[in-house]
Amino acid sequence: MLNYIWAGLVVTSFVFALGYDLHDLATDAYRNGTPLPVEVVFPEGYDADASEQPVRVLVDGAGYRTFYGTDIEPATTYDGALLSSEAGRQLRLAGAGALPEPLATIRGVSQSGEGELQGTLTGFDAGSVGDGAVPVPAALVFERVRFVRMNAISAAAIDFAETAAEISLGLIGVLALFLGLLKIAEAAGIIYALVRFVRPILRPLFPEVPEDHPALGMIALNLTANVFGLGNAATPFGIRAMEELQTLNPSKETATNPMVMLLAINTASVQLVPPVLLLALMGLQINQLIFAIIITTGLSLVIAVTAAKLYGRLPGVRASDPGHATPAGTTGD
Repeated sequence: MLNYIWAGLVVTSFVFALGYDLHDLATDAYRNGTPLPVEVVFPEGYDADASEQPVRVLVDGAGYRTFYGTDIEPATTYDGALLSSEAGRQLRLAGAGALPEPLATIRGVSQSGEGELQGTLTGFDAGSVGDGAVPVPAALVFERVRFVRMNAISAAAIDFAETAAEISLGLIGVLALFLGLLKIAEAAGIIYALVRFVRPILRPLFPEVPEDHPALGMIALNLTANVFGLGNAATPFGIRAMEELQTLNPSKETATNPMVMLLAINTASVQLVPPVLLLALMGLQINQLIFAIIITTGLSLVIAVTAAKLYGRLPGVRASDPGHATPAGTTGD
């Protein structure tokens, strides 16, 4: 069901993005191909033979609002550079970090680097420049902008797919290491010794799990790793804990109360030691957050345990609990 929900959200986002992009094209929101009237000033004078020279662009606020049909007020002056070549005069506006819309969106399509907005300078009479101190009428033509939102969604999907692949590959080594250590600990009897040690603490939370079942040991390792901020180590322990709990589950399709409780506790993720990643990012400044982290995660743990307990007592939930009644046609692992 979750896969269908995600698929529906993705399709819906593409439909809305396509609708907005078609509306932008129909209304010519970015004025593709239409020159934006501006004035240019050459602080150091105009040199017709120079391949690059500084320039200052003056934008009339009222003219800008009328041109793009917006209420946003642009800056009146932008500094940049004029690059002259056989292909024409290309204007690059440097330091345009606070560009108004739709120029900010146009920059994302036409930027040359370092957040510069670039366009072609037209309607410019080099003979009327004089000493360069007097503004000269000109116009800017920007690269055509189409399907902005569709491209943004596609780019985000590719970026997150790359991130997911990097995370997955990075976890392979961690999973192999800790799952191997679990095998050694299980063969050496350490897991069963740990079960006897944590039994008084975990039994009230997981009453359906037998007293000497190895699932309690895996749960203890998982919770310990979370408490000490070792998220990567907690993952394989949590996987093994769920696998052990599944051996007690007569259904392949429905989670049992212990599974729900383990998931709720992991979601709360009580922390006595800040996560390793946060410690690496903040250094010693993390000391200012330790008590806040402990209080917040402690309260979230209490709420998670209470919610899981109360939810499991609802009549409809109890009726569907595979620990109380085995659904017809299902078998456990």
